[in-house]
Amino acid sequence: MRAVVVILFLGLPAGPAVADCVVLLHGLARSSASLVVMELSLEQAGYRTVNRSYPSTDATVGRLALAAIPEALAACGTERPVHFVTHSMGGLLARAYLQDREIAGLGRIVMLAPPNQGSALTDEMRDWPVIADLHGPAFDQLGTGPGSLPNRLAPVTAAEIGVIAGSVSLNPVLSEMIPGADDGKVSVASTRLEGMDDHIVLSVSHTFMMNNPLVIAQVLTFLETGRFEHGLTLGEVIQRQFTGR
Repeated sequence: MRAVVVILFLGLPAGPAVADCVVLLHGLARSSASLVVMELSLEQAGYRTVNRSYPSTDATVGRLALAAIPEALAACGTERPVHFVTHSMGGLLARAYLQDREIAGLGRIVMLAPPNQGSALTDEMRDWPVIADLHGPAFDQLGTGPGSLPNRLAPVTAAEIGVIAGSVSLNPVLSEMIPGADDGKVSVASTRLEGMDDHIVLSVSHTFMMNNPLVIAQVLTFLETGRFEHGLTLGEVIQRQFTGR
């Protein structure tokens, strides 16, 4: 099934002439399995990928970044540039790591549904014992207040950054806790990041957006060009696959 999905939407772009490396960082309480379709798509497009699980519920964002990112960079070897594709909290790992560190040959970063200005769900649910126990120390850092980690991190200036937000919720109960349009976990507004190079809102949900053909097409486009293709439709993605245009 995964192979069928990948074949369906890999119509753009052609990918790099040399195998750039892409580090994938999953979100809170997820694993590398959540990004397998994205991983396969990137590889089909010619990228080398590093997609590894990290213990997202065991430590703070900063500690998780220090545990996951150097190992991933080492796995990229000498391949440069190194790009990042992140989902949800994975984007905060990249931001935290780049606060006072440089990555030689850093390329572009695409963030999928990142809580760049914090998560309203954390504000509402951080005092629920079961939620706190299940999601660990990082969850408690993700509030929307001025002192929260997302709002204390400085803008990333070392890379071009594209942000993809979702606007479809599969959980109306959670959406009631989130102001404005949201993807069931993160508001569209909170995905925005100061200094980002492009931002696009797609009709996808937080949980499954990384498997969506249109999302993957936009990720490939940004990695190749530094911009999203606004106005691109799923039908056009499929047409390009079968016509080569």
